[in-house]
Amino acid sequence: MPDATDLSLARIGQISIPVQDLDRAAAFYREQLGLKHLFTVSKLAFFDCGGIRLMLSVPESPEFDHPSSVLYFSVDDIQKVFGTLSERSVRFEGPPHLIAKMESYDLWMAFFRDSENNLLSLMCNVTKSQ
Repeated sequence: MPDATDLSLARIGQISIPVQDLDRAAAFYREQLGLKHLFTVSKLAFFDCGGIRLMLSVPESPEFDHPSSVLYFSVDDIQKVFGTLSERSVRFEGPPHLIAKMESYDLWMAFFRDSENNLLSLMCNVTKSQ
């Protein structure tokens, strides 16, 4: 039997986002964000997010009824994605903005809300010219 030092939780398999209206939320993630819908059962809708399963769920009890953690969607061109999502009526908190200047890239983000008012973000590492 492996000991506890061999334990590694390095891969996320699924993330859950609480929603109030499953149909409305599923439509937002499918139609406005363009995520691939996998399946819907009962009060759950599942999407593929680059190999990580994203589960939208109507909370079963009060302890699960809270805003989600912020999901940061990594994109190659934040200005282009911001424009496309804005055209799809995605509600942004503001335009993309510089977060940090790193040695080889600049980190940019743009925060937005889903149909259930959960906060999400685009993030982009913009490579600096050499």
